[in-house]
Amino acid sequence: MASQPILFSGVQPTGGGIMLGNYMGAIRNWVKLQDSYNCLFCVVDLHAVTVRQEPARLRELSYRNAASYIACGIDPERSLVFMQSHVPAHAELAWLLTCNTWMGELSRMTQFKDKSAKGENIGTGLFTYPSLMAADILLYQTKIVPVGQDQKQHLELARDLAIRMNNTYAAKAKEPLLTVPDVYIPPVGARIMSLSDPLKKMSKSDDDPAGTVFLMDTDAEIEKKFKRAVTDSMNRIAVSDEQPGVKNLLTIQSVITGESPEACAAALEGQGYAKLKGRTAELVIETLRPIREKVHQLMDDKTYLDGVLKRSAEAASARAEKTISRVKEAMGFVTR
Repeated sequence: MASQPILFSGVQPTGGGIMLGNYMGAIRNWVKLQDSYNCLFCVVDLHAVTVRQEPARLRELSYRNAASYIACGIDPERSLVFMQSHVPAHAELAWLLTCNTWMGELSRMTQFKDKSAKGENIGTGLFTYPSLMAADILLYQTKIVPVGQDQKQHLELARDLAIRMNNTYAAKAKEPLLTVPDVYIPPVGARIMSLSDPLKKMSKSDDDPAGTVFLMDTDAEIEKKFKRAVTDSMNRIAVSDEQPGVKNLLTIQSVITGESPEACAAALEGQGYAKLKGRTAELVIETLRPIREKVHQLMDDKTYLDGVLKRSAEAASARAEKTISRVKEAMGFVTR
């Protein structure tokens, strides 16, 4: 395990919890990647508070995220599963990186630009959180980061900061301070779209709750959301950019079945959109039901979860301390 390349990723404990888009675009792939990488999977609770959270809800969702990772197939005996806030070095390295990040870089980040354009009152945490995201990755000398296409911009900043820190503080050293990470974007299922607006990515913060399916939704809720899924008036089941709603449903089927979207379309040829929606709902329900049941089981007795989180945080902290000590020494801090 120690000789394998290091992989890091995480999901925020916000909204309605982990959604279908997180599962299909990220967590399903994490499970497979455990075989090839030394994996750290974090509940990124520090990122969650860039906007104000209700404390009890944040605590509940943080536990639920960790339980969901395990229920989806992350093995705590092979991978680390921990809370970001349980490893203080995340915040410490984030500050050191923030001091080496330019205002222009942060102001170009899509999430900040979008919120700024709406005239919203934006906290400094939302502005600087890409530096924290970079710290999450660089803290563990991460080589691979599985992300969706919309997060690629943040990975580019992490790469730029790693190179900048290496050139500024370790130019004459035998080895770089920080590993320059590579992005991993899975070929299928990396971008699951909203059921109510298939031109937008499925989101925990969707204004229309019918657009997002959550892992903890009941079978009836899932069925209802897919019945209301937006398609079009073409009445043709095909993989086409002209039919984003139909294409999205076929993509979801493809990720679950392992068949190509075209094969999924061919199996439903001439059967109409009701059948397409019903088949997609059926597959999603069958996939999520055992996960939901396992999450409930883990949440009913948090003793096991607390043990996993504690062991993983201790192991992650030991790794993180090596990086933070080297970075601080290179920057000129007095060692203790």
